[in-house]
Amino acid sequence: MNNKSNNMMRPVKEYFKQNWGILIALATMCLFFSIFGNNFLTRTNIVNLLRTCATNCYLAIGVQMAIILAGIDLTGGALAALSGVLCVMTFENLGLPIWVGILVGILIGVIIGMLNGAIITYTGIHPFVVTLAMQSICRGAAYLLANGSPVTTTNRAFGAFGTGSLGPIPYPVIYMTIFLILDYFLLNKTRTGRHIYAVGGNETSARFSGIDINKIKILVWTISGAMAGFCGVVLAARLSSGQPSTGEGYETDAIAAAVLGGTSFFGGTGTVGGLIIGVLIIGIISNGLNLMRVNSYWQYVLKGIIIIIAVYVDMMKQKRQNSAK
Repeated sequence: MNNKSNNMMRPVKEYFKQNWGILIALATMCLFFSIFGNNFLTRTNIVNLLRTCATNCYLAIGVQMAIILAGIDLTGGALAALSGVLCVMTFENLGLPIWVGILVGILIGVIIGMLNGAIITYTGIHPFVVTLAMQSICRGAAYLLANGSPVTTTNRAFGAFGTGSLGPIPYPVIYMTIFLILDYFLLNKTRTGRHIYAVGGNETSARFSGIDINKIKILVWTISGAMAGFCGVVLAARLSSGQPSTGEGYETDAIAAAVLGGTSFFGGTGTVGGLIIGVLIIGIISNGLNLMRVNSYWQYVLKGIIIIIAVYVDMMKQKRQNSAK
């Protein structure tokens, strides 16, 4: 019985061992904002916090995979805006069913993500350059399609997709939970997941091991694009409009959540458990500072500092590991 109990507790112990630093940071922030943040621990605020975390998490799942491959994806926020605009236009302007609009929003994410992956794979251009360029293309396309103005809708069924709840749990949080479970099984329980880590850890060795490098790269950026597309649909449902200006800076939050969660820019390292903590930390920072009425511009400053510190800590960790070898 003791052996069985130890086997069940081993993953939990391992999780705390790997993430004790950021777990302490998370607990400290919760304590700080519960003392100095007005109404931080109220049910209403916690629900709002989880909704915000869900939006960031959709993008962070894809961004984390790109970083595990020693790449990056900067397209998320702009692609979410394009997805939301196309989604609402599909059923408002073309008169098609809502579910078709939702599929169109996700599909444009898949297409853009696949295009990112193909360009990165077959041209050798660095992912930073490709996704930065695609960010500009998507943002411009969103403004052109919407003629610079939000595409509004009064459809309640569509609004419920982003604002509804199952009991006390908002739908976006349910979507987030489902995606995190799927992400965990993909990265930890499938051959494809092992290949993603292998390619990120050492692309040359992975190629000699018979792994289809091109397939893995295109798949990862396609998943990232699909998650951004879904994020755009949920945002449009929450706002009851497809807004070409939405999602600005969202990719920064996603990157910050991934690196805070222990995903290494050197590739080959990153866990879903760490990502969850990173998403919560970024969400709590934004939420807590808003409750304290801190100027929102300081949030950009703080998140930038967090990314620099997290990357520096990762660099020091890599140096220690290399010197130990």
